[in-house]
Amino acid sequence: MTKRFLAAAAFVLLSSTVSASATDIGATFETTCPFGDCAAGISLSYLGEFVIPTGHMENGVEFGGISGLDFDAATGHYLAISDDRSERGPARFYELNVDLDASGLKSVSVVKQVTLKDKNGEPFAARTVDPESIRLGKDGIYWGSEGDGKALLAPFVRVAAPDGSFVREFKLPEGFAPTADKSTGIRDNLAFEDLAVAPSGDVFVGVEAALYQDGPNPSLTSGSLSRIVRYDGATGEPKAEYVYPVSPIPQAAAKADDGNDNGMSEILALDDHRLLAVERSYAQGFGNSIKIMMMDLTDATDVSAIASLAKNDQRVVPARKSQVLDLRAIGLVPDNIEAMSLGKAKDGTDVLILGSDNNFRPARRRNSMPSRFSTARSSKTLGSEVE
Repeated sequence: MTKRFLAAAAFVLLSSTVSASATDIGATFETTCPFGDCAAGISLSYLGEFVIPTGHMENGVEFGGISGLDFDAATGHYLAISDDRSERGPARFYELNVDLDASGLKSVSVVKQVTLKDKNGEPFAARTVDPESIRLGKDGIYWGSEGDGKALLAPFVRVAAPDGSFVREFKLPEGFAPTADKSTGIRDNLAFEDLAVAPSGDVFVGVEAALYQDGPNPSLTSGSLSRIVRYDGATGEPKAEYVYPVSPIPQAAAKADDGNDNGMSEILALDDHRLLAVERSYAQGFGNSIKIMMMDLTDATDVSAIASLAKNDQRVVPARKSQVLDLRAIGLVPDNIEAMSLGKAKDGTDVLILGSDNNFRPARRRNSMPSRFSTARSSKTLGSEVE
């Protein structure tokens, strides 16, 4: 038996524009007993943010679209994936050096840029891939593509070598592939946003909002039923599926016909049954709302054999969830957060880093903030035993 701990962590933001903040460096925010489980208590201390402006170039290619982030303990660096669909440059991930200690976040710099390769050994052609998530696994770099509902491109999770070359692909469960009549499968731009690797090696992959057959998108009055697939990381075979209840949209748009949404934009495994999830919402005229939730999959129903959650008469127990942090409530004006990683600062401090996707757009447009990185330090222990 081994024990995995999340010491109470510092948290930081990575973004592309400076935002007004009423949060002081070192301010601490604690959730003592999420969903009544005091053993899962967590405390986060704010350590600041760092901005990489929209338009910043690396190796002749625009930096941005950061949609996934993970820590490499072997190098002390972070892997960050861009959601560029091979349009501004080849689909790629970055190795980042994050200069951070208990006194705050000082800088973020690019160490390396790596091109992802398709099964044929070549870079992905334009609009054939939509990278959204990245994690280090036992045999390589695990990364996910959201797919394209309009073009009927299925989402996928693949394993890449450190040089970006293809190693293997996980099996896509039934019911996830997009369909022309939208009767089943992923919704466009609401698919494989989330990827987490548990200490056991199991891999969790989540969709941002409900599959077509599982019910509607979130609204101002109702939530959405997102599926989380649990894979055997060694074989790439699905083991189970769970329901994560995405909350209703928390903020109305400024005008009734303007856009707003909510969805699960990232997950992060704390142990083999507890995960953190980012619920990212947007309302035109208001901006983004970002809430970090803790979920517990213990006793959640395996719904892999249920073809449609909307047309189901079986009892389903969803994942339990409890809010850990609301960025707006603590005085931060959040960006389009799509990346989240636990890691270590230079002085050994446990940190939680949040990164924003600027969508390669100038400021003041929908979900258009530059790449922001935010960090927090953890100050209370979350522990669980795993085999």
